[in-house]
Amino acid sequence: MDEREDFQSIMPFLPLFLRSSSLFWQPAVAEFLKCLAKGPLHSKVNSGESFAAAISDMRKEFRLSPLHPSASLGFSRFFDSLMKADASERWFADVVPGLADLLLKLPVLLENHYRNGSICNGKETGLRLLESQQSGIVVMSQELIAALLACAFFCLYPTRNRGSQHLQPINFDHLFLSLYEHDKVHQEHKIKCILHYFERICSDMPTGNVSFERKVLPFKNCQSNIVYPGTDFWSNSTKSLCQLEVHNSGLIEDHCSEALEVDFANKYLGGGALGQGCVQEEIRFMINPELIIGILFSPAMEDNEAIEVVGAERFSNYSGYAASFRFCGDYVDEKSFDTMGRRKTRIVAIDALIHPGKRQYKSECLLRESNKAFCGFFNQQKANLLMKGEDFGPKHDMIIEEGPSTSGHNILTEDLSDSIQGYKRTTSCDTVEKKGNKVDQYSIYEDDGIGVATGNWGCGAFGGDPEVKVVIQWLAASQALRPFMLYYTFGLSSLQKLEEVAQWILSQGWTVGELWNILVEYSTQRFKGETTLGLFNWLLPSLYADDPILGAPSLRMKGS
Repeated sequence: MDEREDFQSIMPFLPLFLRSSSLFWQPAVAEFLKCLAKGPLHSKVNSGESFAAAISDMRKEFRLSPLHPSASLGFSRFFDSLMKADASERWFADVVPGLADLLLKLPVLLENHYRNGSICNGKETGLRLLESQQSGIVVMSQELIAALLACAFFCLYPTRNRGSQHLQPINFDHLFLSLYEHDKVHQEHKIKCILHYFERICSDMPTGNVSFERKVLPFKNCQSNIVYPGTDFWSNSTKSLCQLEVHNSGLIEDHCSEALEVDFANKYLGGGALGQGCVQEEIRFMINPELIIGILFSPAMEDNEAIEVVGAERFSNYSGYAASFRFCGDYVDEKSFDTMGRRKTRIVAIDALIHPGKRQYKSECLLRESNKAFCGFFNQQKANLLMKGEDFGPKHDMIIEEGPSTSGHNILTEDLSDSIQGYKRTTSCDTVEKKGNKVDQYSIYEDDGIGVATGNWGCGAFGGDPEVKVVIQWLAASQALRPFMLYYTFGLSSLQKLEEVAQWILSQGWTVGELWNILVEYSTQRFKGETTLGLFNWLLPSLYADDPILGAPSLRMKGS
């Protein structure tokens, strides 16, 4: 193991040590965990106060500072005041020993993970740092993820060097610190979601897998990747627009179709999930807690990157949003599994521009947002293998050519786009030989027919224009060859007429390129102050003719 590059990249961020190619806990920490695993009668850990003290004692063995006083008081407040006495007693009698026992298994779980690692799209899938500007994928069992999350709950991860690698803190101490210092009800309910997850896995450990993939559109010419498109790529695209289905109520995570579910992400995966945050991304990380482990090994995303997670199980029901967020009990995830043993829940994290103001209408910002969404929605592995001429079925003409990208980058031609869109495999899983072990190789075609489920990405607190962001995501989904986009408006008033506008646009038979050019024309006028109308009103004023405030019947209908 000590010679593996993947292991070496993550080892500095793990609380284990390596000896003779085997992983171990420090002896004193192992004794602490064995004591906890025997239960509160033996360990004397039967309250939030004593649990926080035990955590601080273990942290000393790693030369980590003791828990911040507010974090210790947060543990005490939750378990000794907010949690009912009988529930707290059960937690320390059953769950804490179960988590300690799981942590004792962590070295073996990691060794087996590296020993039995699979190949996905020709890449190693072992746990490692998913470094910026390097596409890659990590596939882990749900049991290994549970052990790694237990480590975060016990606050045992090293904190040194995480900032220099653009990694957020992974330990859970800030969750409890924020609970004590800010005393917000929604923070209590975030913790309830996580504790419910630990209760579930201690009573019935799930057996599936979860993958985390860093997706990159390289800025430089690259013969094995689709590179970062320029404005001409979008302007000249002849791809048809996909179907757009509008939902004025409901939630992205509750959709019934096969779709990529968009995480309105911070550039740091998870955003404020382990702090005070409680909006779309943070809520998703609470109800699907396995997402949290991505924070351990995923540095901040750059403009040309996205992170896709497949297989994260949902454990909690909830209601509300932000300050009104509440844990509402158990959720049984009935999603089916793919050939890699992952639940067919596909979540893609893409970070929008923050508070772009008027500059969001500049062409470079339109390009940045379109490419960010395209990076998240596009199955790059499918195109890469077709371009390399891999024998995955009938041969297609594969063309990589210069231009017409304004940035001078190589781009995906329409011939290749068509071959990707039209091709389907009949076999979804291949068996290959690697280092004497048979491993399953995920089919690059397993996501055929999968659309996009999204909503007001980059709007709200981020300050984006909802009407522009709808069109940007629609363009990206269409160019990425997704067959449909489900759009959840969350009742936003500016999107009340989205259904009518979308149907009208589709009736015009416009291509991606034509709609892009119209978006650029509107945005240029908006940036220069030549119009103050919203995009939909500017595009289709007849819909707003009866509105005394928004109506502008004198404007010429674009495209008519």
